[in-house]
Amino acid sequence: MPAAVTSLWTRLRATIAGFTLAQRTIAIIGIAVLAMGVFALASWMSRPTLTPLFSGLSASDASAVVEQLRSGSIPYELTDGGSTVLVPETAVYEQRLAAAAAGLPSAESSGYSLFDKMGVTSSEFQQSVTYKRAIEGELARTIGALENVTTASVQLALPEESVFVSQKIEPTASVFIETSRGVALPPEQVEAIVHLTSAAVSGMKPENVAVVDAAGRTLSAIGGDATRNADQQAGAYETRMAASVQQMLDTVLGTGNATVSVAAEMQQAATERVDETYTPVEGALPATEESSTESYTGTGGQTGVLGAELPAGVGGAGTYESTQTNRSNVVNKTVESTSTPAGSVARQTVAVAVNADGTDVVDVAQLEALVMSAAGIDRARGDQVTVELVAFSDQGAAAAQAALDAAREADEAERSAETLRTAIVAAVVVLGLIGATIAGIVIVRRRRAAAEDESVLTLTPVDEPLDRFDALTRGLATPLLDEAPTVPLPAVALDPEPEPDPEPVQVALDRRRAEIGDFARRDPARTADLLRRLVRDSTDA
Repeated sequence: MPAAVTSLWTRLRATIAGFTLAQRTIAIIGIAVLAMGVFALASWMSRPTLTPLFSGLSASDASAVVEQLRSGSIPYELTDGGSTVLVPETAVYEQRLAAAAAGLPSAESSGYSLFDKMGVTSSEFQQSVTYKRAIEGELARTIGALENVTTASVQLALPEESVFVSQKIEPTASVFIETSRGVALPPEQVEAIVHLTSAAVSGMKPENVAVVDAAGRTLSAIGGDATRNADQQAGAYETRMAASVQQMLDTVLGTGNATVSVAAEMQQAATERVDETYTPVEGALPATEESSTESYTGTGGQTGVLGAELPAGVGGAGTYESTQTNRSNVVNKTVESTSTPAGSVARQTVAVAVNADGTDVVDVAQLEALVMSAAGIDRARGDQVTVELVAFSDQGAAAAQAALDAAREADEAERSAETLRTAIVAAVVVLGLIGATIAGIVIVRRRRAAAEDESVLTLTPVDEPLDRFDALTRGLATPLLDEAPTVPLPAVALDPEPEPDPEPVQVALDRRRAEIGDFARRDPARTADLLRRLVRDSTDA
């Protein structure tokens, strides 16, 4: 091994051996974090890029594709609720060819493409069944393309045509949908599905379409409204109408001086009425006029063809005439056809309470006229409007204001507590960082000072000669030499300080003895080496 490498390794070992327990712990944690970071980076860089193999798969096709990938030990991922399969980019085309060889994904014919496989010899029954399947497939494909809808299935019940009106049966449909995880279809989207299905089949009404989701909830029932029943429709209408009237009253009377309540009855079923009215035309000539006259002749006293004798006095031959006139006059004819759809307002009542203490001048008749106009009141259908001046109670307002104040104070307290917690955490982190920095600086300075103290070793002459060597080692536990010549001893120079005055011999001896004892405790090996050198030099002399 080269000398430079050996020297570097030795210095590194010496540096590590000089670490304290805290420094070693920090170093181990840092090395572990660095190793984990390197491992994570290497794993991310070595991870293959995934690309879609197939998307929009059904559950059965996705399961078959996954099984094929598992058998080939190909890594994969599923996204979009399991309808999309991701594989490494390098294996896309190979796996597509393998899936095609296995007949995956299954190419099930649906929609009007079914007619492409029909022959000219198909029976009428086959044609009707194929037509039904084609419509179901097209509807399922269209509904499945809607937002938040992953799977759709449509079943149609198409009755046979009948020439008798009394035997006609209306077609019905049932729609099964599966949505994305945790997503519920809004009423507007369900209504769109209902109308889409009913419009695709001749003679089907929206109320004959049932929609059910994967959780078993009925979103639209047969025989009811498309998506909402009469109560839901009435509630929506009442809310909308009350908001409109309330906005008008707040503008006229001020906010909080009036309250509105609307009750509405909705038409449960569609109705149709035809009215015909005939009126004569004054001064108009008859459109047509027909007259017929019949004459009869007989002899007196005898019975004729009339079967009766002529009155007395009528002698000889008699004549009888009968005239009949048919006249067609011109008249006006009016035909009115009124159709009332289901869900329309059959009757509504509006009640308005005005704060008598909150307004100075209030014209009840004027307010009633304004409310009638804003709510679209129709007296002919039985609508009613009631406007009354009453004294409002302020207890509810006071309680509501107190609740608002309490909620506001709670929010402010929560924000203050959150700010305080954030500040405390930030302060602890900052103080920890500062403490760690200071500790590191102190440790480094102490180690640097210790290294400088160990490296400074000088031999200083003794101010006055010593008679014997044991004079210096008198404080030691065991004298090293009994009879040794007196020689100058090495001294360790610590922090050099100027000596203002020469010290007495005894003081100098005590200080040298303390320095030697301290040096021996810190570096026993070096102390022993110095003593051996002293003995050897003394013997040679």
